[in-house]
Amino acid sequence: MATLLELTQQGDPGTIVDEARLDKITLMKPQELYELWERQNWQSQAIDLERDRASWKEIDERERRELLWGLSSFFVGEERVTTQFSGLVMAYEDEAEEAFLTTQQVDEARHMQFFDRYYREVFAFEDPDIHARLARVREHITDTFVQLFDNDLVVAANKLISDPSDITAKVEFVTCYHMVIEGTLALTGQWFNLDWFERHGGFPGFVEGFSNIARDEHRHVAYGTWYLQQKAHDPELARAAQDTLARLLPVAAGVLVPPGKALGEEYTYLGHTAEELNAYAFTALSRRLKVIGLGLPAMV
Repeated sequence: MATLLELTQQGDPGTIVDEARLDKITLMKPQELYELWERQNWQSQAIDLERDRASWKEIDERERRELLWGLSSFFVGEERVTTQFSGLVMAYEDEAEEAFLTTQQVDEARHMQFFDRYYREVFAFEDPDIHARLARVREHITDTFVQLFDNDLVVAANKLISDPSDITAKVEFVTCYHMVIEGTLALTGQWFNLDWFERHGGFPGFVEGFSNIARDEHRHVAYGTWYLQQKAHDPELARAAQDTLARLLPVAAGVLVPPGKALGEEYTYLGHTAEELNAYAFTALSRRLKVIGLGLPAMV
């Protein structure tokens, strides 16, 4: 079985389809992405969860354990990226970028609110407040997740906050956040979780909310792809992005591994194999790097 890390090391060209078409993609700019945000706005508190509550009580214990691991990573992850985003807002380079970046921080807070509501109303986590609920949810995440979200992301955010004019720090943060966390891990998790919930058919509230979240994340990743494409013409900034990928991809590979398993071992998640998850994640990353104009890092 090839892991995300091994696929990245191999740089398998077979995972990139229609490269000529990728070269011709026109990326949306921050002003266009801001206007798209206005058209795609939604309310986390307005989604009907009644049928989801009944369906949660009917699924078996194994499926519950898998879902609580996978969705807890999203819940805690949304809280982490919300709190660590301010440095990027401070680092805006023009008013259009400023407008879009503020919408992304609002999006991340809304995603956290949706998951908090879902854990409270569907999963019956009846803790006194969101802080206590998050502490309880953290029992379901892995040490590798903690390394990426509580250490690597926080270090990148603090570096940018200390000097918002540092373009190298901004490139490193966008690479960490938009390419690794959102563009590789989040979009992979969204696809496989939505596949299970849509096939099950008993969770219309989750499908509606998580589909909205996935749409938001695609808009965020579009910004990150655009930004890095602008900066990748500078060899030093391109190297900063590649160095960040080389450092964080081994960690990201471990985030995909469920509790009780080690990187490289066989496992399944919601009926999908580790091979399927890793291949999807690698393809998502390699396509965006192709659009940006970056090669895969030479990883040891």
